[in-house]
Parts: sequence; C-alpha cells; structure tokens
Amino acid sequence: MAESQPRNTALKADPRMQTYFASEEERRALTQTMFNEAAGGYDKAESLTALGSGSWYRRDVLRRNGVKPGMTLLDVAAGTGLVAVEAQRLIAPNGRLLALDPSPGMLVELAKKLTVETIEAFAEAIPLPDNHVDFVSMGYALRHVDDIDLAFSEYLRVLRPGGRVCIMEISRPKSRFAQQMMRFHIGGVVPFLARLTGSLADVKKLWAYYSDTINASIDPETIMTALRRAGFEDVECSVSLGIFREYLGRKP
Repeated sequence: MAESQPRNTALKADPRMQTYFASEEERRALTQTMFNEAAGGYDKAESLTALGSGSWYRRDVLRRNGVKPGMTLLDVAAGTGLVAVEAQRLIAPNGRLLALDPSPGMLVELAKKLTVETIEAFAEAIPLPDNHVDFVSMGYALRHVDDIDLAFSEYLRVLRPGGRVCIMEISRPKSRFAQQMMRFHIGGVVPFLARLTGSLADVKKLWAYYSDTINASIDPETIMTALRRAGFEDVECSVSLGIFREYLGRKP
C-alpha cells in the first residue's frame, strides 16, 4: 500500500525528488546519511557556496529579530552550528542555547565549536516541554522538513508566550537564467572547489540535493500561511538580494 502523503511538505511534487526517494522513510534515511557523510567538510563547502551569506548575516538576522542576552534559544536543524555560533554570541553570558538536529554526525561537528545542549531529533517532534524557550531559529533547512504543519506546531508549543520564530531560507530566483546559474554553482562548482581545497568529506551528493530542493521548494506565501495556521501572529517575510528570506512569527 502506498504511503500516505504528508499534510504540507516543504517541497513541491518534482520529478527530480523522485530520483532521491520514494517515501518519507527513504527521505529521512537518505538525508541523514548524506548529512552524516558530509559533516566533516560541510563548513568548507558552505563558505564556498556563499549562499549561506556568512556569519555576519546570520548574526544580524538574529539580532534584528530580537535575540538578546539572557534568552533561551532553540536552534532547529542546527547542523554544524553555523547559526548556533552566532546565537550564542548574542545570548551570552547568561543565555541558554539548545541545538537540535537529526544528524549525529552534524552534532559531533557542532560540539567541536560549542559547549551546548544538543538534541538528536526532527523538527516535527521536539522533545522539550511546552513554553520552554524564548526564541526558535532555523537556518536554511526548512526544505528538509517533511511536514511543516507539524514542525510549526512544535515551534509554537515550545515557545513561551511572546516568543518568536525566525526561519532563514534560500528561495528560488524568479528568472530561469538565475535558477540555472544557482543550480550550476551549488550542484557543480562548490563540490568541485571543495575537493580541490582538500575537503575530507564527500559533499557532492548533498550539494546537488540542495540545489534540487531549492528549485522544488514551496512558495513563500504557502510557508506564511502555514505559520498562521499553526497559531503564529505578526507573520511576515522579508527578502534580500532576491533569494535570502526571513520568515518571522510571534506566539500570542
């Protein structure tokens, strides 16, 4: 019997995705394997991509959207800690940082940078109590969430009243030419340069997957509608350079 479809996946139906997986079970297994294998070389590949926009941008996004000293912050899909490092700088010295990711390999790399609480789990099932954190961040990983309704409901649940969510994401460029250039850069140039510069991990497959998920990602309005449906207020989306988006919401 065919597996039931998720209520609101972060990816549109796209033939390219069918080359990677045929079910949610396969997707989770595949992405966990890719992230584990690429963990050691992930930061180098990300810096070569430059589409993560740099530590200065991540820190500025968090600061502009209300991250302050003393906060308890949950970074979802923390990966190797690129967002978490900047969050820690902003909430120090008395804040508390929780880093959640389903990839143990990524969390191992994160632990080399930060001494923080790590949680191996998916965004759709966060093992934290209700009303537990002041801020939820997510950096460039929404495309890897199978059910954004469940994930956003979890974000709302763990946030304290008045707490905010900030989701950073790369969106698909409007022009076909720009889409092709981004695909070539992420899926071809970056893996090639990563190998030339001595990356210890094979990032080629993961970066090709990144490129395909950007092109298959759902529209911004669909994401904002899902945030409102989950119960968030003051939902908005800002965009920089045509591709960097910040999705924001506040828990009543």
